[in-house]
Amino acid sequence: AIRDYRPDIVHTHTAKAGLLGRIAAATCRVPVRVHTFHGHVLHGYFNRWVTRAVRIVEGLLARQTSVLVTVGSQVRDDLIAAGIGRADQYVVIPPGVALGVLPDQVAARRDLDLPINQPVVLFVGRLTAIKRPDRLIEAMALVLQRRPDVILAIAGEGDLLEETRVLAEPLGASVRFLGWRRDVTCLYAAADCMVLTSDNEGMPVTLIEAAMAGVPSVTTDVGSAREVVLDGVTGLVVAPSAAAVADGLVRLLDKDLRHGMGAAARARAEAEFCTRRLIADHEALYERLLVSDGS
Repeated sequence: AIRDYRPDIVHTHTAKAGLLGRIAAATCRVPVRVHTFHGHVLHGYFNRWVTRAVRIVEGLLARQTSVLVTVGSQVRDDLIAAGIGRADQYVVIPPGVALGVLPDQVAARRDLDLPINQPVVLFVGRLTAIKRPDRLIEAMALVLQRRPDVILAIAGEGDLLEETRVLAEPLGASVRFLGWRRDVTCLYAAADCMVLTSDNEGMPVTLIEAAMAGVPSVTTDVGSAREVVLDGVTGLVVAPSAAAVADGLVRLLDKDLRHGMGAAARARAEAEFCTRRLIADHEALYERLLVSDGS
């Protein structure tokens, strides 16, 4: 396909496509090669031998790449510290999100079969080890000791779905599993606050979507999460522990605090994480690279 189309730029995303696409682009002598890291697998995914192999492969690929794009500054810093690419190769381009029109909260909760008059904490994501659903359930148990009226709504599936259901059984109807949902606007409209409990992240798009909907978040301090959630302004950034997540949720469930942070989150997201900015950043990058290459 590259030989037939003869592009001036090949831009790859994610690990497998980055490997195959950059090798193909180099083989076909594409003049400009760009790769975006939406996160990395340097922490919490593999044993040290596999992680070392990943670093070696990514380091070799970086030598054949014109520009390395990361979704956040922390992701960039982690990659540089791992010896992947040079600092002057990196450009930070955060995600851009377009969220549809939000339904009314009451209507959204009825659609999701959630209580109308109880606080709802929302988790959206894969139920897999790196997302730490065990920490999520443990934190919710601590929250219920102080706020027994709170509901945790979990949207998503994954290899730990059944294990998470078992962990949540003692909490009864306080935890609701919504499954995989296409209607994300309905999810955010129904929520009072969002929670993320991961051990590793790039720049979580779910936090951006929640902010776009005016929903403040509690997130563990991993990856570039704190570049989305400004601690104490648009939500709370906490240590990666169940106790810290629980404390943050209890604090954020204060009505006045969450309303103020939710408004601040929406204003910042609309300014910094819109699709117009995302497109403009890429256009500017491509134009600069083509001028530098002489194309």
